[in-house]
Parts: sequence; structure tokens; C-alpha cells
Amino acid sequence: MAEELKKLTSRVKGVEDGKGIEGLNYEDLCIQPDVELLEGYKPPKFEMFDGTSDPEVHLRMYYYKLVGVGKYERIRMKLFMRSLTGDALSWYISQNPKKWINWVSMASDFMDWFRFNTENAPDVFYIQNLKKNRIETLCEYATRWRSEAAKVKRALE
Repeated sequence: MAEELKKLTSRVKGVEDGKGIEGLNYEDLCIQPDVELLEGYKPPKFEMFDGTSDPEVHLRMYYYKLVGVGKYERIRMKLFMRSLTGDALSWYISQNPKKWINWVSMASDFMDWFRFNTENAPDVFYIQNLKKNRIETLCEYATRWRSEAAKVKRALE
């Protein structure tokens, strides 16, 4: 009984210290755990990527927002998660951050995983058959049509 109490006490102390449970402490969960942002630094408000748009466009917009700190690879990596939401955030969280030794390895994995968004662009026949929905205005339809047509043009380049 005393041995069981000792084990239990040790486990509780390990949980309180953030240790003892493999993979749940800060160093295990955080990418670049040794990188601290300067006191007073306020990260920019990023455009959020949910996994359904062009990942290259997202990376370009992400870089654009990192004025002043973008050249620091480790900060870039640390802040990237803040630009993800939905399925993209779920994908990111499911990864082992220790496998990303640098920004290029992380960005490459990101591009590889979400590349299908650009590879499955609509074709000309899809655009020809695109009809106006009953509930959308002519202006909304034209905007949607132009958006879809722009995707076809990129696919043909």
C-alpha cells in the first residue's frame, strides 16, 4: 500500500511539474520552444488558412505580414500556427514539430499536404456550365464566375 501511494504521489508531482507524461510538456508541444518573442511584440493579425485555398498564396501573405521579424526563421516557424484554422490547424497539430528542422522543411510539408487545392482547378467545361444560383444577384454570380475562371487560367499556365 505504501509503495502504491509513493507511485501515485510521484505521478501527481510529475503532472504538476508538467513532466512525467510523455509529450505533454511545453518543449514537446511547441515548435521552437527556446524562441521567445520580445516583450511588447504584438504578432500581426494573419489571414487565416483553413485548408481550402491556395497554400502558396497563404505563404506569400504570411511572409508579407511578418514585417520586421520575417527574416528570423525560428520566429517565422513559431508564429505560423497562428495563421491556421480548421482542417489546416488540425493537420498542423497532428504533425511532430521536431521533424521540422527549418522553415523550408515545414513550408514544404505544408505545400505538399495542401497542394491538391491548386491541382484540382476547374476546367473550361466547368466554367461554361457554371449557372447563376436562384438566390445570388447578378453581381454575386459575376464575381463567383470570375473567381472560378481565374482558377482555370492558372491551371492552363
